[in-house]
Amino acid sequence: MRLTPRLALGLCLLLAVPRGVSAADLETRITALAKDHKGKVAVAVKHLTTGDEFYLNADEVMPTASLIKLPIMVETYWQAAEGKVKFDATLTLTKEDKVPGSGVLTQHFSDGATFPLRDAVRLMIAFSDNTATNLVLDKIGIPATNVRMETLGLKNTRINAKVFKGSTTSVDPDRTKKYGLGSTTAREMVRVLELIDAGKVASPEACKEMVAHLKKCEDKDMFRRFLPPAVELAHKTGAVNNARTDAGIIYLKSGKSGPVALCVLTNENEDQRWAVDNAGQVLLAKIAKEVHDHFAEKK
Repeated sequence: MRLTPRLALGLCLLLAVPRGVSAADLETRITALAKDHKGKVAVAVKHLTTGDEFYLNADEVMPTASLIKLPIMVETYWQAAEGKVKFDATLTLTKEDKVPGSGVLTQHFSDGATFPLRDAVRLMIAFSDNTATNLVLDKIGIPATNVRMETLGLKNTRINAKVFKGSTTSVDPDRTKKYGLGSTTAREMVRVLELIDAGKVASPEACKEMVAHLKKCEDKDMFRRFLPPAVELAHKTGAVNNARTDAGIIYLKSGKSGPVALCVLTNENEDQRWAVDNAGQVLLAKIAKEVHDHFAEKK
């Protein structure tokens, strides 16, 4: 076929049409990505200014892995506002406190090290520190987060036990067996982010601090991977052998600008490798990129 000037112009116009021009287009792209993934996928998207939203399996209860640390942070700030805990309270690290997995305390801090509760919260979010998480839970109590989430109408968002101590600290052995550390739904996690963005968790000042912690999340393998470097992202990730999770707020500065809350949960993943190109991690990254492009390019 000969490329005539008219045909060339038509092709240029077609290629110039921005991606993500309709909600149906975003739905098609995300649904296709989820369908191709070998495992369960749940997605919730909500533009926090316009209210535009998309949900896929968003009410299915799924394991959180370390994503449950976000609600734990919420409860800690609420208890601080209520005077139940103090962020400057001194915590002392003991050998018995140290657990394996993500974080820096177990490998890099000496027994007897002291630091304030506020720093433990920061480590819990920025580095997903498991030992720090357990120290925070010692202060606020394991059931407290579940009670708070249920009060907010988020009955499926639950922490089941301390990290790597499920056999001795579980508040719900059946859920621990089924979901591990915690459970949630994509819709409920986006609601948590929406409340934080609106300044309705504990206080507006507390919400600003929580967003600042989430912006320092060190995990670059999921939502952050394919986003433009200049785009701000406040998020928390989670990973266990058969699940990868991420939830956060993408801050747009072009197109239909404003914050977009996104949660993607995966479970029963066929790819259980601890590798950068793990299929679950790549899926989360691709969905975050689609969401970003859709709203950033939409006029």
